[in-house]
Amino acid sequence: MDTNAIDSLPDDISAAAFRRLVKHLQKRHDAQNIDLMGLAGFCRNCLSDWIRDAGFEGDKTAARAVIHGMAFDEWKAAYQTEATPEQMARMEESLKLNGGTH
Repeated sequence: MDTNAIDSLPDDISAAAFRRLVKHLQKRHDAQNIDLMGLAGFCRNCLSDWIRDAGFEGDKTAARAVIHGMAFDEWKAAYQTEATPEQMARMEESLKLNGGTH
């Protein structure tokens, strides 16, 4: 049986840790989504998809606003920089490690 200790955490503890992660990312605008993708294979937009997968009833735009702490277009205009070819290549390599999931 394949078990993961994270699955045994009570939901309130998991939820508190998730909220802390999201708030941390909302403050760390210097951590670009492309860099997060290159290092870890996920970013803020993935978290938006994940809350929708978990049952969030809002659409993609609403989910991104929850995670980014503001409208995504506003966040993008204020904080997102253009990705370099190196960042894009690193992201592509990182995504291969995800085994088809993000």
